[in-house]
Amino acid sequence: MPAPRAGSDEERGRPVLIVRNLIKRFPGILALDSIDFDLRAGEVHAVLGENGAGKSTLMHILYGLIRPDAGEMMLWGRRYAPSSPRDAVLSGVGMVHQHFLLIPALTVAQNVVLGDEPRRGPLIDLRAAEDRIDRLRTAYGIEVDPTALVADLSVGMRQRVEVLKALYRDARLLILDEPTALLTPQETRHLFRAIQELTARGISVIFISHKLDEVRLVSQRVTVLRRGRAVGTERSTEITPGELARRMTGHEVTMSFRRQASSAGEPLLRIEDLSAQGTGPLTLDLCAGEILGVAGIEGNGQEALIGALAGLIPARGKVWLGGARIDHLTVRQRVEAGLGLVPSDRQEDGLVLPMTAAENLALRSYYRRPYARWGMLDLAQWSRETPGKLKAFDVRPPSGGVKAEALSGGNQQKLVLAREIGAEPRVLIASQPTRGLDVGATEFVHRRLIGLRDSGRGILLVSFDLDEVLALSDRIAVLSRGRIAGLMPRREADREALGLLMMGAPPRGPAS
Repeated sequence: MPAPRAGSDEERGRPVLIVRNLIKRFPGILALDSIDFDLRAGEVHAVLGENGAGKSTLMHILYGLIRPDAGEMMLWGRRYAPSSPRDAVLSGVGMVHQHFLLIPALTVAQNVVLGDEPRRGPLIDLRAAEDRIDRLRTAYGIEVDPTALVADLSVGMRQRVEVLKALYRDARLLILDEPTALLTPQETRHLFRAIQELTARGISVIFISHKLDEVRLVSQRVTVLRRGRAVGTERSTEITPGELARRMTGHEVTMSFRRQASSAGEPLLRIEDLSAQGTGPLTLDLCAGEILGVAGIEGNGQEALIGALAGLIPARGKVWLGGARIDHLTVRQRVEAGLGLVPSDRQEDGLVLPMTAAENLALRSYYRRPYARWGMLDLAQWSRETPGKLKAFDVRPPSGGVKAEALSGGNQQKLVLAREIGAEPRVLIASQPTRGLDVGATEFVHRRLIGLRDSGRGILLVSFDLDEVLALSDRIAVLSRGRIAGLMPRREADREALGLLMMGAPPRGPAS
């Protein structure tokens, strides 16, 4: 069933999608409990909820990735029951995933038409594809060069390519999953202008986000999910961020908190002329009792910096921890010297997914006391310690026997944090520590990081979320093209200044 173009069924205010009594069960979990939801023509409808609230399950049903156990859906007045993403696409539904599904070695046009190539006889007609993409980007104000290689594009540009992919397939309903998670403020504004243009032309948007202020800015209505149930739908301008957070969590959440000014001591971590994988040379120091934020667009040297400090990749230069050189040490020796790491990819680098929660908690020191005695693993000790550590970081379920791969993404992240923050290292490298966490869990993690700082530890905070960098940092370094584009005290930084540095603009003078 192709999606209708603007017409009688798409008069603004008319529902284009109606979901009634949707139910989905997984083993031991009621993921969706009688969900009702609707989306109107030309509307941005935001969906909020804690980790595990059911947002992803609902979106996966709408996009045909999974099937519901009960309930019904109507799309443009007809029964809608997609059995695959292809069914959804043919019905006019497009989805832009948080992690882009692009092939870097291909051009924008090749990525957009992949799987739906225009042909002239047996050959792919790329000229026709580029012409159609030109018409789409002109119509919707989405600026991107069809002939450019995706590998050469910024994160914001890649997101535009994903939107163009959906529009190329005649999507009239777009699902945007955490679309601003990796964008600079300037790129976020451009995205919001594009969304405004899309909805003005009758396209409807479901907007998934954890950023409450952005939800109120870009959407007309917002639905909150909690533990698989819809707990309310409101006009976005008529509900405060605090009330949204309360509905998401079921309790009051402190949206901002006061913290003591840093009483930074002597340098605890020092790096001098550090170079790795095309990044650098970098020279920085991190003091005891300080959070040094590292801001930058993804792919500008953050992973090379982290890998070089942790000993995961070859590097040149000097690194000191607590006055002692560590650049010649192995990964384990750096951990034993007091270096902790929350990696940016929890599944690839932070956890061993087939292992249990208890086993993952012990990965830092399983070979020594109290986890091992006389060369033998003390599994009884693991069992005694694990429940308390899991409860302290609200890992659900708080069972040491559950496998990491069975946990939701947010709970996997909390498991990594429980191990690394709980160990109270001398220096903690925290890369994207709240990625995928809801507002309540984010508040908890921020408090723990500040507590670690106040105890005299040093924290290197690497985050694409400028609000997080500004909320936590005592000083901020900006990485751009593998170099330090700027270093400033927090009091001299704001979103605009950081965003410009991230995009390669020259530093401005101190903020007044």
